[in-house]
Amino acid sequence: MSYFAAVLARSDDSWRAVEVDLGDCESLDDLVEVARDVSGDLRLLVVEQDDEYALLARVDDGDDPRVFLSDGHAADAYPIAAMVADELDEIGEDILDGDEDAPPAHDSAPFGDPALVEDVGTPAGDLLELCAHEGTLPIDLIVAVCE
Repeated sequence: MSYFAAVLARSDDSWRAVEVDLGDCESLDDLVEVARDVSGDLRLLVVEQDDEYALLARVDDGDDPRVFLSDGHAADAYPIAAMVADELDEIGEDILDGDEDAPPAHDSAPFGDPALVEDVGTPAGDLLELCAHEGTLPIDLIVAVCE
């Protein structure tokens, strides 16, 4: 199973991308640390695996990380998606939009915080629409966020 992972980092008004290795990551905290290792005041870890799902993890200085997974069902087959889904499921309703009736993370697609990139140009509704649009690949979602 191959994946693509990079951290998009903003310093002042300049962005740069750094490809990263997630091979040693065993938790969401490990993913966040990989992002924090790249300098910038805003860091966005983007992951795409086998055209099945996209993961966005936003790490701002001094704030808790925010995470979005384009397809919760990917957690049944992909270890990176599973570790994020399991931890989001444990965090519960704060990440899942406060919906007490929300199904477990693995039954919900997409899930997480769709508003995590609103302030850099991709509204939550657009992100969710990209996930729901038939024929849109996970890398297309990442490209749309990057634009």
